[in-house]
Amino acid sequence: MPHTPHTTIEETESWIRIEEGRLFAKSWTPRAPGIEDLAPILLFHDSLGCVELWRSFPKALARATGRRVIAYDRLGFGRSDPYPGQSGSDFIAREARYVVPRLCEQLDVRNFIACGHSVGGGMAVETAARFPARCLALVTIAAQAFVEERTREGIRIAQREFEDPAQLARVAKYHGDKARWAVDTWTGTWLSPEFATWTLDEPLAAVRCPVLAVHGDRDEYGSNEQARRIAAGRGTAFILPETGHVPHREQEERLVDVIHRFLESLEPLRR
Repeated sequence: MPHTPHTTIEETESWIRIEEGRLFAKSWTPRAPGIEDLAPILLFHDSLGCVELWRSFPKALARATGRRVIAYDRLGFGRSDPYPGQSGSDFIAREARYVVPRLCEQLDVRNFIACGHSVGGGMAVETAARFPARCLALVTIAAQAFVEERTREGIRIAQREFEDPAQLARVAKYHGDKARWAVDTWTGTWLSPEFATWTLDEPLAAVRCPVLAVHGDRDEYGSNEQARRIAAGRGTAFILPETGHVPHREQEERLVDVIHRFLESLEPLRR
């Protein structure tokens, strides 16, 4: 099914209800025949991300792939309700175990493609591992598969920067009064001694679908080894040159093309 820059994309907003509160979700759906037969792409955002911070990427991805793209704000982020207390060290696996089934149920999603940025990539991996019959492909963008010193040092630098009220105000623009919680949860979890040995090795061993792991060669939160470990024996590690930790903003057109070509190379991924 050919798609052009002129393909109309319908944008819709939804609220997902879970026990702790409401999650904000948004879908980008191409107006094209047969779209209802194709598995949608689920987007998982990063540690300080939200739907709005994906910017134009979801719409561009929907237009290029001809698939519905769905993004949502995790509890405690963006327009979703505040998180009750502190998230545990199992928050990555918990998202796949607890939230994804409710998201799929309420948005009428059966089979899907999991795609995540940074820690959202870890959530996409956990989702692919937990739902091997439903997750038809896995894409990670600047994801971490284990904790490197480079990861921790990048977070330490960010932690110091967020001591500046002006920096925290930039986060509050997207997360409101949840901004301080979001920053402290991110830095506190990843810099804690108990999280130093965290890896995705176990869920990666359970992934059964094709994998594309995209990584920027200038990523300040992880070396190229992160993508290589995610893809090892499962798919392709694609290193984007002259790119840092946010490829969907730094190299949106190139990233969309890489993902589109990956999905095009597979058998039709249907609902």
